[in-house]
Amino acid sequence: MISRHVTAAWGLLGVSVILVVAVVRLLPLALEPVYAGMSASIAALYLFSVVFMAWSEGYKGFQKAFSPRVVKRAYWLAEKPSPGLVLIAPIFVMGLVHATRKRLIASWILVIAITVLVWMVRHLDQPWRGAVDAGVVVGLTWGVLSIWILWYRAVLGSVPDIPADVPTT
Repeated sequence: MISRHVTAAWGLLGVSVILVVAVVRLLPLALEPVYAGMSASIAALYLFSVVFMAWSEGYKGFQKAFSPRVVKRAYWLAEKPSPGLVLIAPIFVMGLVHATRKRLIASWILVIAITVLVWMVRHLDQPWRGAVDAGVVVGLTWGVLSIWILWYRAVLGSVPDIPADVPTT
């Protein structure tokens, strides 16, 4: 039973590290406009970005969709461990390998879209980049917290009741 939780935690830890590294890299850029001082209108847009991204990325994207699926896939893998999949558990739980065709397409499109958006945001000037990055920092932080809260609930016996999106054959 404990090994089951350890296997699941390995996949979740890998995803969390990816997200936390992004937060650590973006946080200084997100804070630049705050330290430089902002006009009231820029501050309002900055706050809007943070609130919007908390709702759209943090709540809707992570808490309601990505995080439950990641935890569900982590526990599916813990129940049906394969050495290869356990080794790459972080990639597996994100739905980037050994998933239904629909999940693979959705997951890879999301990765590509995020990559394009990151590239676009890198070309913004401050304070606009800082406003977007601040929202992303909040959303990613929300995502990491939601993953670990759902993991804790799974340890207590309440694995998310959603499809694991794994192939049936």
